[in-house]
Amino acid sequence: MNKILHAVLGLALSAAPLALSAADGITVHHLTTVNSMVRVSPSGKYLLLPVEESIGDSKVTVVVDGKAEREFFVRLARNKADYYVPFDISPYKGKELLLDVIAPQRKGSVDDVKRDICWGAMRMADTYDTTNREHYRPVFHHTPLYGWMNDPNGMFYKDGRWHLYYQYNPYGSKWQNMTWGHSSSTDLVHWEHHPEAITPDALGTIYSGSSARDPHDKNKIWAMYTSAGNAQVQSLAWSTDNGITFTKHKGNPVLTLESEARDPNMFWDKEHGQWVLILAHPLDYEMLFFTSPDLKAWTRQSAFGKGIGAQGGVWECPDIFKLKAADGTEKWVVISNVNPGGIYGGSATQYFTGTFDGKRFTADTDKDGNIPTRWLDYGKDHYATVSWSDAPDGRRTVIGWMSNWQYANDVPTQQYRSANTLPREMKLFKAPDGMWNVASEPSPELLSMRGDAVATASFSASATPREFCLPETNGGVCEIVMDITAAKNSKVDVTLANAKGEKVVVTYDTKAHTVAFDRTRSGNVGFSKDFPCVTTSPTFERNGKLQLRLFVDRSSIELFGNNGRATMTNLVFPTVPYQTLSVSATKGAKVKGLKVFSIR
Repeated sequence: MNKILHAVLGLALSAAPLALSAADGITVHHLTTVNSMVRVSPSGKYLLLPVEESIGDSKVTVVVDGKAEREFFVRLARNKADYYVPFDISPYKGKELLLDVIAPQRKGSVDDVKRDICWGAMRMADTYDTTNREHYRPVFHHTPLYGWMNDPNGMFYKDGRWHLYYQYNPYGSKWQNMTWGHSSSTDLVHWEHHPEAITPDALGTIYSGSSARDPHDKNKIWAMYTSAGNAQVQSLAWSTDNGITFTKHKGNPVLTLESEARDPNMFWDKEHGQWVLILAHPLDYEMLFFTSPDLKAWTRQSAFGKGIGAQGGVWECPDIFKLKAADGTEKWVVISNVNPGGIYGGSATQYFTGTFDGKRFTADTDKDGNIPTRWLDYGKDHYATVSWSDAPDGRRTVIGWMSNWQYANDVPTQQYRSANTLPREMKLFKAPDGMWNVASEPSPELLSMRGDAVATASFSASATPREFCLPETNGGVCEIVMDITAAKNSKVDVTLANAKGEKVVVTYDTKAHTVAFDRTRSGNVGFSKDFPCVTTSPTFERNGKLQLRLFVDRSSIELFGNNGRATMTNLVFPTVPYQTLSVSATKGAKVKGLKVFSIR
């Protein structure tokens, strides 16, 4: 399901790629204990660089004809090569390429530097194998072909295709070298990889931003992003080939402030005939609103957020959009991702409902006149959630980064790091307290993933667990659905387990009106002290009924209760796949329509 095609590369990640010897076209000069130079006479398509994750980043400046052409950071191996990353040298054929390398720390002598294995392990090659070698790579979630990924950004829909851009490091599986990676899909399930869309320049690396179609030229896509160099400034680019390549505006940056600001999210405000921009003001824990007639000249209009909501960390990755409820009620929604300060530590996504007049957002208050803190997802691994612009049929479709900054660099993968959540539809609903809330419902396209129902049952649950087998194919990935009607004050446990005793327990508590997710014994939990945890979401019901939908992939479980009113996203790393599903209830429950679907 997650078979990914790269438009230009067949990149290799094997630990022993086919290549020429180091003597063929590669010469290394050691100058000082921190500075070495690598001369390359390009004879292949890629220069393969050996990476050792446990060391610091070396700074590499690419010099062509005596001019610094670009720079990047890579953890060049000293003792062992954990994997290789490719540097595309095809544009430099016929020229002599010089890599000026600055090590992350000084060594005792130049002889010590010479012993680093990276100098002899660099290779040139035309192709290499990218066949997945990760036990935990998801089957039906979007992941990068290789390297690090974090925030989704710049997403738009056009001509039947969903374009997803993301924060990307092409030179390693830890955060660095921020670039806009690019994938697209016609069905939100199968993803095709494209070349990097926006790459670093003299203004800095490329942080998060947004994209939208030009209201006057439907063939033009505008993108705004943060250029992160010595300061954070906002830059502009456009595309006329459906987002494959972008041309940067010569007048960049188009917006500067006297303080840190990032992650511009803009949209065309048809009602007022203007562009509206919401911009994260992270160190002031707020969002700023600007307007513009042309995306180049911006006027600051208002600020929102100071002193309200979750204030335990920086505010970033904002979004703003309007939703319409079934009864015709309309609400504007502001999304503010916060790190740290999430409900269960680390990063998370909070939101506010209210009104917006084109210049100022005013948040709804509860019956006591307070602005409540509300979470779009009550799991540990749901962050940087933003929406696609120009989605069809009035949909507001979002996707998030499925990790947490507390341990994202340390999860047990190397070929790639991080996946996206499943795409979700934003819907308004009225909670029991009378406030309008936002549900995250799985996108309808996900129904196409369902294969055979390997288990089907309706039964009365008791203290004795009722057990079912999970699919054996595709590493146990599956979708599980059931409707639970529980007795008063009953607790219903839904448990996924394997023969090694590893398990995840989902508990519906009818008295507390909550659903909890316990991953403390879910498998490999030792890579971070912050990983083992129990997360809990309100169910927003008062009738003892929970419609439960679980998506189980190789390294994640996403829980949706009552059509996305209760939502939790959590990573899990079982050493072997979960093999059984069991259901029990302390004081009884009726389970109707339980089905376990294999994934196509």
